[in-house]
Amino acid sequence: MDLSQITEAIQRDAVWVVFVNVLLQQLGLPVPAVPTLLVAGSLAAGSGQAGAMLAAAVLASVVADWVWYLAGHIFGYRVLSGLCRLSINPGSCVTQTEARFMRWGLWSLVVAKFVPGFSTVAPPIAGSLRMPLPGFLVAAAAGAALWAGGAILAGWWLRDELQGALAAMSRHGTTMIVGLALALGGWIAWKLWQRYRFEKLAAIPHITPSELIEAMASDAPPLFLDLRGPALIATGGAVDGARAAEIDKLLLVVGDWPLQRPIVTMCACPGDATAVRAAHVLSDLGYAAARPLKGGYEAWLAANRPA
Repeated sequence: MDLSQITEAIQRDAVWVVFVNVLLQQLGLPVPAVPTLLVAGSLAAGSGQAGAMLAAAVLASVVADWVWYLAGHIFGYRVLSGLCRLSINPGSCVTQTEARFMRWGLWSLVVAKFVPGFSTVAPPIAGSLRMPLPGFLVAAAAGAALWAGGAILAGWWLRDELQGALAAMSRHGTTMIVGLALALGGWIAWKLWQRYRFEKLAAIPHITPSELIEAMASDAPPLFLDLRGPALIATGGAVDGARAAEIDKLLLVVGDWPLQRPIVTMCACPGDATAVRAAHVLSDLGYAAARPLKGGYEAWLAANRPA
């Protein structure tokens, strides 16, 4: 199917194409929706058809967000951890996502569509934090309306330019495909390099939960730092014997802790990413015995669960 056939399909079934495309993207599939919204907007015959496209996009987005909200409500932060694990570079996905949500609150759902990667992970956080469903749906719908409405309006406003660009792409399809493939390949290579760098950082000695339990019961227990965010601590509860810490404020927490004494860092994120980063920061500060907890918070819970 060439570009002219794709354009004809969008023009013939614009509302359904927009609905399905937005639904799949918001559910997490790698199918970009903005190009479809732009093209659909440029092909809109009038305000009525544009309004129908916008309604379809908002409905699809809210349905997908509601599905993720329910998943977060039922399964908690395990959903967010799973989503971040699928990322090419999951290093600080959980920490950054939670920080945005805590900083922006309900408004995070309005702006989520405009932040790459945040659109899919914001709804399960809202569900995990038991955000009231009516407020969630209103905020999700408002964000979807701004996002989709802006794209459709831009497509209609730039309809002549877009139609000209589509015609040019149709005439030079092979060149455009090669260019897009090279750009995509460059982006993937950069993300894989970031993952490689993180894996190199993660190749440091860890401490297992059983070793930590034994160390905490000794006469000289290590300093145990809990690097989960405030929302995670609020929903999961504090960990006995651990100090809540933020990676940007480690010095405030370690205080006058002796440089030779061991420190254990713990997070609730894929690959123990934040705990690994914290251990490296502490090592750079002179704490030679800083080690991340292998498996993080989930492994700690499992090790302390009664048999």
